[in-house]
Amino acid sequence: MQGDEPTSRGEQCEVAEREAAKQRLLAQAEAERVPVNDTTRALPDRRWRREQR
Repeated sequence: MQGDEPTSRGEQCEVAEREAAKQRLLAQAEAERVPVNDTTRALPDRRWRREQR
């Protein structure tokens, strides 16, 4: 008997459910991912320089 393999049917179902949930989360994360080209670069706020003059 190996240590990592589930032996009972209930354990096998839990492993399958966990793997399915993991795949759903990965698919959702990929669908919500924003490509680097679509992101904007933050511009520095230089208002404080105007106030110091």
